[in-house]
Formats: sequence, C-alpha cells, structure tokens
Amino acid sequence: MTTAKSDTIASRISRTLAERIIAGTLSAGAKLRQDHIAEEFSASHVPVREAFRRLEAQGLVVSEPRRGVRVAGFSLDEIKEVAEMRAALEVLALKHAAPHLTKSILDAAEAATRAGDRAGDMQAWEEANRSFHKLILTPCAMPRLLKAIDDLQAASARFLFSGWRAEWEAPTDRDHRSILDALRVGDVESAANVLARHVQWVGKSPRQTKAF
Repeated sequence: MTTAKSDTIASRISRTLAERIIAGTLSAGAKLRQDHIAEEFSASHVPVREAFRRLEAQGLVVSEPRRGVRVAGFSLDEIKEVAEMRAALEVLALKHAAPHLTKSILDAAEAATRAGDRAGDMQAWEEANRSFHKLILTPCAMPRLLKAIDDLQAASARFLFSGWRAEWEAPTDRDHRSILDALRVGDVESAANVLARHVQWVGKSPRQTKAF
C-alpha cells in the first residue's frame, strides 16, 4: 500500500470514527478494536493506527499501554478549556482573515447560517455551523492555526451533541448574523468580540453541569 493511499484511507477512517464519537454512536469508554476496524474498512493496520493517532490529537480517543484505544470521556473543566482555546484562536484567525473577506465569502457564510436555522437534525446543524466558521476563518491562510481550530471544533461539537441529544431543536443563530453585520461594515473588533463570546457559550451552557 502506497503512503498516499494509506493516508487517504486513514483520513476516511478517522473522519468516520470522529462522526460516530461526536454523534454519540460510540460512547465514552468504548474500546476501539484495531482488528475490527481494519476489517470494516477493508484496510491494513497501518492506516487504522494512523487514524487512531489523528483522533487522539483531536482529544476524541485515548491510547493506554496494554489497554488499547478507547473513546475519551470529558469533564466540565475540559469543556471550558476547549471553549476558551477556541475563543482565543478563532479571534486570531478572524483578525488575519478579515482583510481578505469578500462579499461572496460573507454571502456564503450567511447562507450557511440560514441552512443551520432550517436544519432538521443535529448533524445537519453542525455541518452548517462548521461551514460558517470555516468560511470566515480560512482566508487567514494560516494552516497550522486552522488545523488546531478544526480539532477544537470537533471536540466542541461533541460537547454540544451530548447536551442536546435528548432535547434538540434548531437554534436561531443571532451571533452569526451579528458577526456578519460587523464584518460587512469593516468593524473587525466588534466581530471578534461577538465571536469570542459565541464560541465560549458551550463552556457556560447550563446543560453541561456534570462530567461526562
């Protein structure tokens, strides 16, 4: 198996497992068996191990000597830490992206927000929400920063899914609209302030009052 092909399979495996963990299909403490996953994806153990490393970097799994790999749990302190890290890094990305945000990018971000408002389930809402953030941050052209943000967003999505699973309904995202309104008139500081408050909301949600 070539390195490129192995990397592609590893990406597919890690993405699929991440989706299952975020959605709660794989719960905290569940063991991920290398043999079973390799069989499911018709892959060797090499891309499976790489997928595990990627998931561990995102904080979605933990690897323990002689105990293998299992789905990571999370506590209220970890939720708050992720929220604060997201706030700092996304504000940094937005300030670097702002000079490059065109009307078409902002229109696409507004369309993503409308899609989130119409979402029929958590998965659709999360995809729209992630699209909004990606659209306004990617023009910063700082790949390492964007990779760190992407990992934090995956963890954040898992916290939200856990809190909303029993009583989900599509939220109307006024913060997204406030961010876009500020960016359209060139008020980057106001947009950054709303973004910081917005991404820290998950760390303050009253639904997240216990350890998971």
